[in-house]
Amino acid sequence: MNKKLKKQKIIMWQENLAKLEEDLKAIMEKKGAAAQEGDLSENAAYSMAIEDAETARVRIQAIKEIIKDLKKDE
Repeated sequence: MNKKLKKQKIIMWQENLAKLEEDLKAIMEKKGAAAQEGDLSENAAYSMAIEDAETARVRIQAIKEIIKDLKKDE
């Protein structure tokens, strides 16, 4: 892969990472709002926020690995 293409891919993945981190921040705010609604054991919004946050964290980690691998070969 040529250097220009690699640099473009790194920028693309960094933009995706930034967007996903913003999404995670919004999810955590929703989780906090849902937590204030009362009984967490029966709070579907809270449970969904926890699942969404975990999914986002896994995706963030995967993107960080992709970026790391792309930068490693520079």
